[in-house]
Amino acid sequence: MASLVAYDDSESETEAEAEASSDAAGQMKDFSDVVKPHAQDFALEGPDETEGAAVPTQLGFREDPAGHRLPLVRLWRSDPGSCPSQRLQWPRAEPEVTFPAGKPLRPSLWTSHVPAGHAPLAAAHLKQVKLSRGAYDSPALSFCAQTKSETPGGNGSSLQRKRCEDCVVPYTPKRLRQSQALSTETGKSKDTEAQGPSVGRAPAPLSVAPRVSEFIEPYLDSQYRETTIPKKVLFHLRSHRGPVNSVQWCPVFAKSHMLLSASMDKTFKVWDAVDSGRCLQTYRLHSEAVRAARWSPCGQRILSGGFDFALHLTDLETGTQLFSAQSDFRITTLKFHPKDHSLFVCGGFNPEVKAWDIRTGKVVRSYKATIQQTLDILFLQEGSEFLSSTDASSRDSADRTIIAWDFRSSAKISNQIFHERYTCPSLALHPREPVFLAQTNGNYLALFSAVRPYRMSRRRRYEGHEGVEGYAVGCECSPDGDLLVTGSADGRVLLYSFRTASRARTLPGHAQACVGATFHPVLPSVLATCSWEGDIKIWH
Repeated sequence: MASLVAYDDSESETEAEAEASSDAAGQMKDFSDVVKPHAQDFALEGPDETEGAAVPTQLGFREDPAGHRLPLVRLWRSDPGSCPSQRLQWPRAEPEVTFPAGKPLRPSLWTSHVPAGHAPLAAAHLKQVKLSRGAYDSPALSFCAQTKSETPGGNGSSLQRKRCEDCVVPYTPKRLRQSQALSTETGKSKDTEAQGPSVGRAPAPLSVAPRVSEFIEPYLDSQYRETTIPKKVLFHLRSHRGPVNSVQWCPVFAKSHMLLSASMDKTFKVWDAVDSGRCLQTYRLHSEAVRAARWSPCGQRILSGGFDFALHLTDLETGTQLFSAQSDFRITTLKFHPKDHSLFVCGGFNPEVKAWDIRTGKVVRSYKATIQQTLDILFLQEGSEFLSSTDASSRDSADRTIIAWDFRSSAKISNQIFHERYTCPSLALHPREPVFLAQTNGNYLALFSAVRPYRMSRRRRYEGHEGVEGYAVGCECSPDGDLLVTGSADGRVLLYSFRTASRARTLPGHAQACVGATFHPVLPSVLATCSWEGDIKIWH
């Protein structure tokens, strides 16, 4: 019966034999005497099969009782029990296989003597396994290419012969595959380390010296002295590849040598801006521009928000993200609650301002207004109220430019605070008096009362800007409240006297628009400024 099954298509094969050339037949006949190794027992199947010509036994042919050689595929069809997948059993312990160091692997006959364009099925299957594993680099079939002559005395174990006959690739443990894959990427790891961690990966812990800066330590036990106007540039930091939106010193006095910067290049950085001027860490957690980043009041975490709708709270000591959430709008500003540090408020390209709870990761309150964008947020009265500056302005007035909110009830307290036709990109609270300042796009700083009904001062106005419109220029007061600092579109840094509203000094600043400036909380003569060009300057 086996012979009948093997020759069911003998007519077609006889016709193929008649068409075969005498050279091909002679070549096939030369290999008929080759001893059949167990390592290359492949199944050959395709239109090139012939019965009349002598086919090499190394290509996986066996003989039937009548003396005819049969392909393995037909033997499996006639006798299903001979299928390797049914008779192969794997042992628990993997036997050791030794390979001679001096002898190169023999080239496979099916790769050198099979007619062009022919690919045996078993060989194609092994190539797929080789590519998927990625752990074998030998030109032949690694384990299956070994022959009897390579085993000592030619007496290999029956299990090894079965594996060679069936062309089974030995199992590689997962740990070994991972280590091999890791070793192949060592060349690429240096480039990735130079560029920093990729988007979404937790950066390494921040390496900060445990001791306090020698420049800051003498000022920790004494009261803040009178602010002096800086004159020279101490450090010029140019690591960012895009405009720097804001800078902020660490609020903890003992760690105030660290400076935080948020940039449009999708990163925010922590600098040692007092001792060395070097970048301590770069955070690439956002896929779009980082519009806002703030220190937590404890000085151990950083809250960031960007144009990718993402919010991240990063721990500096461990480098992990303690809080991650996805907002439904692009973030332009965010502030921590001054009393409850587990709450923060954020706004952006949306009519709503939302308050988040870090402990639950959910929105706890929403503040709705008929606006398009929130530019800045400022807390008043120890967190019971807050102000939001918006871009809502009409032709003759801007009755919703600055809105006062009740934090607990989400009620709108007042929207009749600023009545001029300019928007206010930034707000700043005075450290000693109940007033706040607003940087307007009308090229001046306006002064307001920080208690109800939040009236604007008509007698004191800080003017002299060459141009602010088009940029989110920030403003701030010095720790003692005597000086005000702001930027301008032409790159200059302007300092004003709070009492007299006169200009105290103008610093040359930057080549492009200066959009942020902040005084050091401890050192009385240190100022940090950032620009649209992407650089940061530390003034002393």
